[in-house]
Amino acid sequence: MPLITLPDGSQRIFECSVSVMDIALNISPHLAKICIAGCVNNKLVDTVDLITEDACVKIITETDEIGLEIIRHSCGHLLGRAVKQLWPNAQMMINNALDNGFYYDIDLKYKFTFEDLLKIENRMHELVKNGYDIVKKKVTWQEAYNLFTSRREKYKIHLLDEKIKRDNFVTLHCQKEYIDICSRPHIPNIKFCRYFKLQTVSDIFNDSNNKTLQRIYGVIWTSKKQLDDYLQHVEEVANRDHRKISRQLDLYHMQEEAPGMVFWHHNGWIIFRELESFVRSKLQEYEYQEVRTPCMMDRHLWETTGHWENYHDAMFITSSDNREYCIKPMNCPAHVQIFSQGLKSYRDLPLRIAEFGTCHRNEPSGSLHGLMRLRSFTQDDAHIFCMSYQICEEVKSCISMAYDIYSTFGFKKITVKLSTRPIKRIGSEEIWDNAEADLAKALQDNGIAFEYQKEEGAFYGPKIEFILYDCLNRSWQCGTIQLDFSITKCLNATYINQKNERQIPVMIHRALLGSIERFIGIVIEEFAGLLPTWLAPVQVVVMNITCHQIEYVNELTKKLQNLNIRVKTDLRNEKIGLKIREHTLRHVPYMLICGQKELKVGKITVRTYRGKNIHNMDIELFIKKLQKEIRGRHFYQWEE
Repeated sequence: MPLITLPDGSQRIFECSVSVMDIALNISPHLAKICIAGCVNNKLVDTVDLITEDACVKIITETDEIGLEIIRHSCGHLLGRAVKQLWPNAQMMINNALDNGFYYDIDLKYKFTFEDLLKIENRMHELVKNGYDIVKKKVTWQEAYNLFTSRREKYKIHLLDEKIKRDNFVTLHCQKEYIDICSRPHIPNIKFCRYFKLQTVSDIFNDSNNKTLQRIYGVIWTSKKQLDDYLQHVEEVANRDHRKISRQLDLYHMQEEAPGMVFWHHNGWIIFRELESFVRSKLQEYEYQEVRTPCMMDRHLWETTGHWENYHDAMFITSSDNREYCIKPMNCPAHVQIFSQGLKSYRDLPLRIAEFGTCHRNEPSGSLHGLMRLRSFTQDDAHIFCMSYQICEEVKSCISMAYDIYSTFGFKKITVKLSTRPIKRIGSEEIWDNAEADLAKALQDNGIAFEYQKEEGAFYGPKIEFILYDCLNRSWQCGTIQLDFSITKCLNATYINQKNERQIPVMIHRALLGSIERFIGIVIEEFAGLLPTWLAPVQVVVMNITCHQIEYVNELTKKLQNLNIRVKTDLRNEKIGLKIREHTLRHVPYMLICGQKELKVGKITVRTYRGKNIHNMDIELFIKKLQKEIRGRHFYQWEE
């Protein structure tokens, strides 16, 4: 007689073994209709699984996060059934649930097209419309082996041979004729898979047999509105894709001869230099010394710091004169070398060293993604050498600088995480206690809410992470403030303390943008290419209506150029409407239109990127407002 305890504390006694579905039906017929799975003593089970002893039970429905994950996984099997019906020779490998959907890896000589995805999707809808229960079976290993051998399913046979012991039972989930090995819970009926969409197909390399498979991705939600909202979000993300916008604005390109490395074009390099200049102004404001260090250093140095042991697979290596050199993946060892040049006193601390350092990391080719993931990138890197009692104030200053920079770009939703001591670490408990307390106090003194990430710190010190959320509510981990008790000790960096003794300084790693290239990608997507005027490659275009205004346009252009405003002329013999459309597509913040009326009174018509026209504006007033906007790094505020 199992005693079942429900989440609200209520209890029910059953005469004999009872399934999750039986319990749901006992509570209410409606609950039984929406029951997807169960959680029995914190273990997920299918609705048909029997409970023979006293247990705590939670009924899982589609409104539960785990319920949606089960739906997504089951929809992957539905995809498998549809593919096998349409291409019986397809070899099905593995499927899995993702954050928003599912995928299935398939071995088939035939290459799927977009039209094939529509065909598969339509077949899936037909199968759901027909309706059927998903049946769970437990069979012996040999029975499973015989079944998949008769079906010539080589990947299922491989799974049985490599992953499942021969004395174990094998769990199968059956969608009519389609049978797959799966120990995870599935939905009881295919009716829960209604609102889905197949999105893409891509090649994926399978290491186990050195073969390229095809992976079909799909998304599924529990209502049409959720699906439509998600697809609209996906479309918005695609429209904001920095790679697409960068081609439109002629910012950069990449090519096979230098994978993961950027060829900056003139327009893109302007953005890069403006962003670098902005951060440089903050370095001066917060009293940093800017330096420049070599791009490669002897392997021995990286062995001394421990980077070689833990990081050498990600390093690019070269050699000369029988010596091996590592192209730097980070700047910190080089900054310690600068600190160690000459004797340092406690009076010299804190010493803040900053660099726009070009780093190289041998990232896997499959992970490279536009500006977001590169092999060559520029870090806005800084390292602060200080005494223990200075940590809190220095971290507070770093936090202030971070928010100062992020607010300039309009990022308001920021999550902050404090990662604490991992299990494997160096340093005493007292050092860690003080270090974690210093970071927490620095955040609290700045009035910043944060969450702890237990045991997520580096072995050499705790860290603070800044996660920015963009207009599409996507998260971007950008800034890091990391304490380091190790590297200065490894490299014998010391200062003379007040007792005239050598002492090892604490080092604070600090990067706020992460990398300039990646941050540019984030900003392009945040503004959909409509960059603030101070960042825009072309800030103003001056255009004529007829040939009579050419001289006037050239005079205006020269005047703006002399004020270091990035300006271009458009004197083509084209209709003014065409010119405006073209420069609007190029996201030029301001277009100055010079017709005969403007020429007569010595004024201009200003057209903003938002499509607002300001007629008969005084040129000096326009310049004054524009300079104020650029100088203050505002967001087109004066036009309102």
